[in-house]
Amino acid sequence: MRKIRLGMLFLLFLPVFAIAKTPKKQVAYAIGFYNLENLFDTCHDAGKNDYEFLPEGSYHWTADKYAHKLVNLARVLSEMGTDELPDVGCAAIGVAEVENAKCLTDLCNEPPLKARGIQFVHIEGPDQRGIDCGLLYNPSLFSVRNVKLVPYIYTRPEDAGRATRGFLIVSGTLADEHVTIVVNHLPSRGAPSIAREDGGQQLRVVKDSLLKDDPAVKLFIMGDMNDDPQDASMAVCLGAKREVSEVGKDDLWNPWWNELATGNGTLMYEGARNLFDQIILSASLLGEKGLKYAGHQVFRRDYMIQGPGPYWGSPLRTTAGGQWLNGFSDHLPTVVYLR
Repeated sequence: MRKIRLGMLFLLFLPVFAIAKTPKKQVAYAIGFYNLENLFDTCHDAGKNDYEFLPEGSYHWTADKYAHKLVNLARVLSEMGTDELPDVGCAAIGVAEVENAKCLTDLCNEPPLKARGIQFVHIEGPDQRGIDCGLLYNPSLFSVRNVKLVPYIYTRPEDAGRATRGFLIVSGTLADEHVTIVVNHLPSRGAPSIAREDGGQQLRVVKDSLLKDDPAVKLFIMGDMNDDPQDASMAVCLGAKREVSEVGKDDLWNPWWNELATGNGTLMYEGARNLFDQIILSASLLGEKGLKYAGHQVFRRDYMIQGPGPYWGSPLRTTAGGQWLNGFSDHLPTVVYLR
């Protein structure tokens, strides 16, 4: 395994719902992740290659299309977690492919999210297209202690000078316990696999640092990994285990490995069903004390799925084949339940 040093580090589609029913009167929570698929506003951000998402750009991205995108995403985000927690939803949701804080402000001002007082965490990153990760959260359920952005480091000489989104680390309190959420978006499949393997190794360094700081922290590593759970970036470099029985005290468990094996996924890529959108759990979430894992699901609604046509059965995208579809995202969200 390659050793990576982070100089700035201190520290689809079958409806599957694997959830252990929570007894009445026992508090339950939901944590989610959703790739928002290019949530751009219609203005140019200096230094960013966002020109295709301007009114005169290739997507002809207008204020009307942006408004529709916000409404659609807010609908999904507000419904995530409500299968087990009606009228409550998720305590926190990591998001990817958001351009800036303005987009998250506009999103949180949509009525379904504003009604719950949803707030967000965001740090502007160095990605050349301008897309970042963020965290939406319900302040009545999750309180933020501190926030840090750890950079992703390219290691190949040919990538010198490149920059992409980093690892957003949000530490806070949920159910009176120390919880840390790491939101990331690893390099796309357009890059060689080593780029994602480097990302997996860097995430392991982040994980080790967080556990060293607090061995009892309830840790979630989530994001669009652009790899499946069994790929080297996740299974070897990050070291996320397939089975709970394999998880040691400093290890991670990836519940989506067996989920994909059942035929369930979050996206279609080159004709194959994949599950790139993962929420990986620390061993501390698998014990008998305190906040613990209770179940997980690939979240879907019929309105989120493409109907008959060339993309039938795939997530209903905003744009496909040069045509505006007024959809949601090319990914489905994922949710983990806790009790």
